[in-house]
Amino acid sequence: MATTSALAAVAPGTAQRPRGRPRKAAGELDEGNRRRELMDRAARLFLAKGYAATTTRDIAAAMGMHSGSPFYYFKSKGALLYAVMREGMEGAVRSQQQALAALAPEADARARLGVLVRHHFEILLGPHSGFIPVMLYEWRTLTAVQRKGVSRIKDAYEAAWMPVLEQLARQGALHAEPAVARLFIFGALNWSVQWFKDKGPHTLDGLTGQALQLFTGKA
Repeated sequence: MATTSALAAVAPGTAQRPRGRPRKAAGELDEGNRRRELMDRAARLFLAKGYAATTTRDIAAAMGMHSGSPFYYFKSKGALLYAVMREGMEGAVRSQQQALAALAPEADARARLGVLVRHHFEILLGPHSGFIPVMLYEWRTLTAVQRKGVSRIKDAYEAAWMPVLEQLARQGALHAEPAVARLFIFGALNWSVQWFKDKGPHTLDGLTGQALQLFTGKA
């Protein structure tokens, strides 16, 4: 007796369900973009006015929303602040990995440090910056649990610098303990949010060269 096929036949005119994750509807994509924009606008307000002085009404007005609409995306203003820092750091980790992956395999330690510094300037001072300055000014506003969550991501971001700094130290190009040098380097780079001007004489590429010269004695 002939055996039947293990696969059921599809009736004529019946559409087959596509494999893989279903595509998001246009409305879902809009919601994601709206949430991202809300975080960006909130970060700018937190920087300009301070977290305590920024109200949810201010945030809603910046988005053209009703005063209670931000709560559709975030349970509270504190949850929004946490999302700005946490998701900002998650994005920084991803973009830093991409920047390093784009380097040629034979790139030396100075070239790798240059990529790390240039990338850090971009997330500090570039057109889509905001979350790190907010972290610098509003860190203590987070709850202990929130600080722990952000710290785990920040530690992963900074850990990528250690192999480069250790290699430079072995080569004699870094005249400090790598772990201590990392603290000094981040302190110096992060302070640039206080004095950098978009329309000033410095470019991010130019600042990167100056930083390399300062940290390793060679641009």
